[in-house]
Amino acid sequence: MKSIIASCAQSPLGRLYALGTWLAATLAPVFDLAVRLYVARVFILSGLTKLHDWHITLALFADEYKVPVLPPAVAAVMSTTAELGLSSLLIIGLAGRFSAAGLFVVNAVALISYHASLDAAGVKDHILWGTLLLFLVTHGMGLLSMDGWLKTRLGR
Repeated sequence: MKSIIASCAQSPLGRLYALGTWLAATLAPVFDLAVRLYVARVFILSGLTKLHDWHITLALFADEYKVPVLPPAVAAVMSTTAELGLSSLLIIGLAGRFSAAGLFVVNAVALISYHASLDAAGVKDHILWGTLLLFLVTHGMGLLSMDGWLKTRLGR
């Protein structure tokens, strides 16, 4: 068996496979970080926009956004808090799966409650963000995160 593996490693195809495996392992933590920062930026900017003029935010939640079940003021506070708080956790990669799952819910509620006012590009953006958040939920935060650091530090 070892001779078969050794002969594959000596072949051009085997070396190419080894290079691809090394490249994927090297770039995966950077990709994980890039996904986290991209998605977190989207939600932080949204949360900051809501904070910028709270009266307009409350009016939008009362008149425009049709969040099911929750009173508009409660929905506005919860949305803004989640966007800013969970995004901050996502940036440093702490409680990452929880943060990504929470932002996925915020994104889904936004898409459901506001979909009538979104154009096709807006819907595609929400689908992209949701897909990236599901990637983070299932894949984890990667090595360049507090979760990754804690995992190696605690030996789990």
